[in-house]
Amino acid sequence: MVPIAFLIWTPIVFFLYKKLDARLVSVIAYVAGWMFLPCANYDIFLLKNTKSTVIALSILAGTYIFDRERLVNFKFKAVDIPVILWCSANFFSSIVNGLGFYDGISTILYESIKWGLPYVIGRIYFTDTDVLKTLALTIFIGGIIYIPFCWYELIMSPQLHRLTYGFHQHDFVQSLREGGGYRPMVYMTHGLMTSMWMVLASFLGSWLYYCKALPPKILYIPSLYLLLMLIFTSVMMRSSGALSYFFIGLAMLYLSSRFKTSILILILLICPYLYIFARVSGFWDGRNFTDYIAEKFSPARASSLQFRFDNETILIDKAHEGSFFGLGGWNRSRVFDEKGKDISVTDGKWIIVFGVNGVYGLSVFIMMIQFPAILFLLRLKPEIWKTEALSAPAAMTVFIALTMIDNLLNSMDNPIYMVMGGGLIGMLIKNPVTYLNPTGINISDLIEDILTQGTRFIGTPDSRPARFIS
Repeated sequence: MVPIAFLIWTPIVFFLYKKLDARLVSVIAYVAGWMFLPCANYDIFLLKNTKSTVIALSILAGTYIFDRERLVNFKFKAVDIPVILWCSANFFSSIVNGLGFYDGISTILYESIKWGLPYVIGRIYFTDTDVLKTLALTIFIGGIIYIPFCWYELIMSPQLHRLTYGFHQHDFVQSLREGGGYRPMVYMTHGLMTSMWMVLASFLGSWLYYCKALPPKILYIPSLYLLLMLIFTSVMMRSSGALSYFFIGLAMLYLSSRFKTSILILILLICPYLYIFARVSGFWDGRNFTDYIAEKFSPARASSLQFRFDNETILIDKAHEGSFFGLGGWNRSRVFDEKGKDISVTDGKWIIVFGVNGVYGLSVFIMMIQFPAILFLLRLKPEIWKTEALSAPAAMTVFIALTMIDNLLNSMDNPIYMVMGGGLIGMLIKNPVTYLNPTGINISDLIEDILTQGTRFIGTPDSRPARFIS
């Protein structure tokens, strides 16, 4: 089923390009593909395909065939430099560590497909507030669709990926929860990633509802009921980290717009730098924090967290042996005992990047993740974040800030974050007047009509009257 799923995805995307607005196709392809394609590496046509690769290349091919003018007219600008620097960071690590020119070029290709293509697709298609709102709505609907799948695995254990594709996508033991029960994985690589997906859908849906940007009904069902079901399911997945992002993010959005200040979001953006400095300098080992967790909440969770800190410590020591550009790939940044056994566990994305790509790679990686949020804060005042037009971009900005914090403890790469970042950049480099008055077909209104009326979308959006956000 893995090669079948990967091979048929491109024809499905091509079919959608023939039927729907190209911008809507990119939304559906990314959300549906990320939710249901297999978690696998499979060689097809000399490429090591993952779901991220298949989705990005399918949309790129569809754009070239059916919407070539938009692709040809795209030009890189100065604001795209952080992404370019990150996609090429592994090249410098390979050259400096003697891994060769071929290894460096191959890493550029891999990182460009994994990180660069989702960003470029966001820059091409998600450059208006209505398209970003459509992306937010689609993610919200995706979370609703995942509800029965999550409840099946909450009760029966994570089995859907095995039943569909023939194998568990991750160690089954990690789906077991303290006190009994399971953490659903559905069709994502880990239960934490699934929890983050449900929290992202709940977060976007909650803010859109507060800003009156959520359709009153979706397929005849009141949106409020669907939102409450989604939040309840997210809570029942019992991922304390993901849930904390949900509540912190909503609080930051509300307080920032209420008091007309972006200082709280700036604090979120600064947190990763403080953590990384404290850990790399050896100033903080995390033990006082885990002792507090053990005393107030759960000894098991505290033990798991301290295990991460301890592994970070030995990985940091190993990374210090490398150059400004890190130690390079091929497990050179990991720690082995005298018998050659790997004794290190890499949980956080930051420590992986620091070991492989050094100070240079870690700096450009953080810059790439945070730059869309920083530019948003510089260009748009908090008092307009709760307007219907800017509700989705504002929520995405805050979640991007939270994503870098999540990268301190987890490594759950999701290309949709890059799509959102690319979309925010694309929106912000346009004339500010278009933020509230986008031109062209307003597909967010079209999709609201479809959801509210409970009808199927047949034909192209050109057959429907365009309405504009004001």
